[in-house]
Amino acid sequence: MDQASGLRRMKQSKVKVIAVTGGKGGVGKTNVSLNMAIAMAKQGKRVLVLDADLGLANVDVMLGLRVERNLSHVLSGQCELEDILIEGPEGIKIVPATSGTRSMVDLSESEHAGLIRAFSQLQGNYDVLIVDTAAGIGNTVVSFARASQDVLLVVCDEPTSITDAYALIKVLSREQGLFKFKVVANMVRNLRDGQVLFNKLTKVTDRFLDVALELAAIIPFDDNLRLAVRKQQPMVLAYPRSPASLAIKALAKKAIDWPVPAQAGGHLEFFLEQLITSADNESKRDVANE
Repeated sequence: MDQASGLRRMKQSKVKVIAVTGGKGGVGKTNVSLNMAIAMAKQGKRVLVLDADLGLANVDVMLGLRVERNLSHVLSGQCELEDILIEGPEGIKIVPATSGTRSMVDLSESEHAGLIRAFSQLQGNYDVLIVDTAAGIGNTVVSFARASQDVLLVVCDEPTSITDAYALIKVLSREQGLFKFKVVANMVRNLRDGQVLFNKLTKVTDRFLDVALELAAIIPFDDNLRLAVRKQQPMVLAYPRSPASLAIKALAKKAIDWPVPAQAGGHLEFFLEQLITSADNESKRDVANE
């Protein structure tokens, strides 16, 4: 499949693309990503999860799944993206990344675009793509956040979490032109504390940045999460009536109704169009030089 036909397929696919990020590690974004994906699948959606923590993958570990091939094999040309998909609970499909591979952390701009382009070549039909990003504000995090329709920012009530979340919002807004962010107040004691946490973040962004934040969910601290992680089971299945599970299921239901823009891949088309344009220009230069 050439790049242009991949672009046309993607424009017709109407896939909802959600990046789950947080700036800081340890805020619970992988748990939010996985449990939200499974909750969506239980509501009849076809869900694909990308483990975009390319050097420290953990989605497969959290579910106790065995991985034989991962994204590094796709980048090296050994196989297609379709070949590395593994099936998780409730039929979700997972794109596994690597762990302990430095080269996957320091991808070039063209390699980032190559990964994003690979998603237009998937044969399966999906309703939702959830991208579980790495921590920090590195190129990979920025690339996948920009390539998504919705950025779901997971924060917890720690000064470093708020500071790092602000730093990520600043980079994405000033350098990438993203101005709308959905926030998950995670691991808080109650709804009031979740609102207070959200207010702390908006107080800073309202003062220094031209962005709009929306409080998408408040997820309470829940001891059942630790038990589920030890069992390598998703919490929404292991403890479906626990407070955190109920909050994540409500978030999943809300996210399903988030509108899909007319250009269905968010900024995915932007990346592909840049690649196509660059390839066309290079081809024209080669012809001119002959």
